[in-house]
Amino acid sequence: MDDYRVKEPFLPTVDPASEPDEPAPLVMPVLRLLDPRRPTWVLVLMLAWPTLVQQLLVFAVNLFDGLMAGRFQNVAGQEQIATQAAQTTANYLAWFLSSCTILVSVGATALVARLLGGGDRRGAVHACNQSILLGVVMGVCGGVAGYFGLPYILEALQLHGETAEFAAAFLRPLFVLLTFQVVESVGVAALVGAGDTVTGMLVLGGVALINMPLTWLFFTGWGPIPALGFAGIGLGTAVAHALGGLAVLGVLLRGRAGLRLHWRLLWPNGALIRRLLWVSVPAGLDSLSLAVGQLWFLSIVNGALDDTAKAAQGIAIRWESLSFLSGAAFGTAAMALVGQNLGAGRPAQAARSGWTAFALGGVWMALMGAVFYVLAPEMFGLFCPKPEQAPIIAVGVQVLRLVALAQPALAAAIIFTASLRGAGDTRVPVLFTWFGFFGVRIPLTYLLACNQINLGPLGVWHGFGLGLWGAWLAMFIDLWVRGLFFLGRFAGARWQRLRV
Repeated sequence: MDDYRVKEPFLPTVDPASEPDEPAPLVMPVLRLLDPRRPTWVLVLMLAWPTLVQQLLVFAVNLFDGLMAGRFQNVAGQEQIATQAAQTTANYLAWFLSSCTILVSVGATALVARLLGGGDRRGAVHACNQSILLGVVMGVCGGVAGYFGLPYILEALQLHGETAEFAAAFLRPLFVLLTFQVVESVGVAALVGAGDTVTGMLVLGGVALINMPLTWLFFTGWGPIPALGFAGIGLGTAVAHALGGLAVLGVLLRGRAGLRLHWRLLWPNGALIRRLLWVSVPAGLDSLSLAVGQLWFLSIVNGALDDTAKAAQGIAIRWESLSFLSGAAFGTAAMALVGQNLGAGRPAQAARSGWTAFALGGVWMALMGAVFYVLAPEMFGLFCPKPEQAPIIAVGVQVLRLVALAQPALAAAIIFTASLRGAGDTRVPVLFTWFGFFGVRIPLTYLLACNQINLGPLGVWHGFGLGLWGAWLAMFIDLWVRGLFFLGRFAGARWQRLRV
C-alpha cells in the first residue's frame, strides 16, 4: 500500500486559546515564492542558491580541515598517513551524526511546508516547536550513547592502534556538543519548510566561516589555549556547531518566516509528535541505512586495505562532496516546493518542481564530474605535497575519476529522494537504499576489493583483489542502480496522492 495516510488520532489539535497573544511574523517568503506566475526554474533557483552557498562554505571547511591534516601537521612518514586515515573514518562518523538528524528534520520540513501550503499557520508553528523538542531529546540521547560507545564503534569499523586514537580524539567533542548540532539542523529544516532558505544559509554559512579560525586556534594554540594538533580540528567543528545551534534558537525565539518558538508549545504533544515521526522515521531509517551502509563499506576498506588506501579514500570523498553537497542544495529546493505545492493542491506543479530541480542540479553535478576527471592529479596533490604521500595520489586519482562518471546518477538519487520526502513518500525509498547498499555495493565491495572473503561455514572464497579501485567500482554500480530506481519512483504519480 502506498497511501500512507494518518488517521484522525494522529492529527494534532491546536487550541486557538493556546496561541500566544503576539502573532508570529507573516509568511512573506512563502507567499512570494509560490506565486504560480513565476517560472518553475526561477522558484528552484531562488530556493537553491542560499543552500548552495551554504554547502560550498561547508565544503570550504572540509577542505581546510583536510589541508591542516595533510600539510600543516608537524609529523611525517607513517604518522602523517595515519592521521589522514583517521580523518577519513572520523569524517564518515561525523557524517553519520548529521544523518541522524533526519529522524526529525525531514518531518519538520515536510509538515511545516504542507501546513503552510494549506494555510494552517498555527499548526505549522506548533510543528516547528515540537520538532525542536524532539531534536533536543535526540541530541542528548545520541551524544551520551556516542561518547561512551566510541571505543566499540571504532573497533567495529576495524580501526586500531594509533589511527583509532587519532579518530577518537577528533570525535569526542562532537558527541559532547551533539545536541546543539541537532537543534541547528532541525531549526533550519523547519525554516526551509516555510520557504526560508536564506536564514539557513546565514546561520550555517556563519558556522562554516567561524569553524576555520576556531579550528586553527585549537590546532595551533594561542595564549592559555594549548595546541591540540589533530584533536583541535574536531573541537573547533563542535564549538562552531554549538554556536550555530544557539543562533538558530535565537532566530526562532524572535520569529522568522511565520515560525516562532513559544514555551507553551514546547510541551510534548503526542498527536503532533506522532505525525512528525510518521514522516521522519522512515526517512530517518532511509538515511541511517545509508549511513550504516557507508560505515560498513568503510569497515571493509579499513580491514582489507592499508592506511594509504584509507587516506586516499578520505581525500577522494572530500573532493566528491563538492558535487553531492551541491546536489543537496537543489534537493532542498525540491523538497520545499513539492511539499508546499501539494499542500496547496497543485500536484502537477509539484511534479514540475522536482523535474526542474533535477535538470538544474544534474547539469551542475555533471560539470563537477568533468572537473574531477580532468583535475584529479592536482586535487590530490593539494593534500599530499610530501614525497611520502605520493602513493596516496597514485591510488586516489583512479577512484576520483571513476566516480566522476557517476555524477548524473548521484544527482537523481539525491534530488529525487528529497522530492519524495517533500511529498511524504519516505517508505518505499527505504527499499531502494537497502537494495542498493546491501544487495549491490557491500557484496560487490567484498568481491572486487578483497583478495579473500571469509564466508564462515561456506569457507573462504577468492576475490578479485582490486583494492580501493574495486571498492569504488562497487560504489559506481550502486549509484547507477539507486539513481535509476529513484528516477522511476518519481516518474510515477503515487507520491502525489499521499497525506502527511
